Amino acid sequence: MESRTMAKTSKLHVVMFPWLGFGHIIPFFELSKFIAHRGHKISFVSTPRNIDRLPKIPPHLISSITLFKIPLPKVEGLPESAEATMDIKNEYIPHLKKAFDGREAELTCFLENSLPDWILYDFAPYWLPPVAARLGISRAYFRIINAWFLAFFGPSETMINGSDERKKAEDFMIPPKWIRFETKLSYRRYEANWLVRATQTNDSGFSDSYRGGKVIDGSEVIFIRHCNEFESIWLKLLEEIHKRPVIPVGLMPPQVKEDNSQSWVSIKAWLDDQNELSVVYVALGSEVSPSQDQLHELALGLELSGVPFFWALRKPSGFGESYEVVLPDGFEERVKDRGMVWKSWAPQLKILTMTRWVDQGLNARIVADKQFGIEIPRNDEDGSFTRNSVSDSIKLVMINFEGKKFRNKAKEMSGIFGDKKLHDRYIDNFINFLENHRIISSATESE
Repeated sequence: MESRTMAKTSKLHVVMFPWLGFGHIIPFFELSKFIAHRGHKISFVSTPRNIDRLPKIPPHLISSITLFKIPLPKVEGLPESAEATMDIKNEYIPHLKKAFDGREAELTCFLENSLPDWILYDFAPYWLPPVAARLGISRAYFRIINAWFLAFFGPSETMINGSDERKKAEDFMIPPKWIRFETKLSYRRYEANWLVRATQTNDSGFSDSYRGGKVIDGSEVIFIRHCNEFESIWLKLLEEIHKRPVIPVGLMPPQVKEDNSQSWVSIKAWLDDQNELSVVYVALGSEVSPSQDQLHELALGLELSGVPFFWALRKPSGFGESYEVVLPDGFEERVKDRGMVWKSWAPQLKILTMTRWVDQGLNARIVADKQFGIEIPRNDEDGSFTRNSVSDSIKLVMINFEGKKFRNKAKEMSGIFGDKKLHDRYIDNFINFLENHRIISSATESE
């Protein structure tokens, strides 16, 4: 078994292979730029359409980042133009995963010809770690979201083979046995019903749990987009569960650039007219599609609250041109003096200064437990909420005296999330690990 240690002064070649969702592609792309900025070479692999939709590479990094296009094979049930989750409704995603798997041969050929030092991949390519190990390529799972979410699923063996203790929804509604400290980490019933399906084989041929377990099992290290200042206890738990290094890369806060577009000028003018720290920002994301009833309850809850709000309301992904977002009759007219409903792209970073997504149940439990946010009360069976629960929650956090602790904690956390020097140190540590890692020339534990 031959091995060598990469010297710090050597230029690395790192391949990036994200899943086909832009919530995954963009963090991989941002991390690519950090690596390239430190003098290393990047090959960024995705589909032709996704590559064409990427932001422009900064001029000083163009020579260091190569965009490599591997098309998706045709798969029955997948629309021909679909290359990302944003292009389709949720029910088509298993077909997208099947098409994603169909690129194995071409990616293998690329790796055989280029023999990079590292490959960083996402949760989906269960088949990739053994290929990289056979070629002596160092391999890492880059996790774009929080450690507690991954920790909830347990050891890779449990993810791959399942567990007799986790067969029905109720089994996911309590913290798992491998978490030995006090926590409220668990799912609500309406979330757990979905989770049961996620652990079952789908039309792609494999469950998401299986994919993630195989990816972790074949990786030498887990890189994760987070920091010790926020979740050190969960990062340590991941190392215990998976018995391999877990290296946080920080939050990678993006720089907010100057923008003189008409859209931003209009939004900024409206925001400047509001009192400081008085506006609620509402965004469901382009891949969330609430029912019209729930959309109406949210709108009427915002109206009832009496609080100024900016609502970035876009058509969900996967819906055709005929789809129309319908708000309650007269809503926009009634709230025009204190609310802005923006129905096209909004510069989220400029509005918020630091973006945080709480789009999963476990994230919501942790945010509420740390007391820098609250969950809107929902029906435990179907996840629905009412206008009154929306209104009461907003007023609690934004107006009431009891909400001061949430406002103070959120301000404290924003200092961590936006600390560029802190997160630059995480990037330095991450790249130092890449440069000094022991490179294995043939498969070991992955065989």
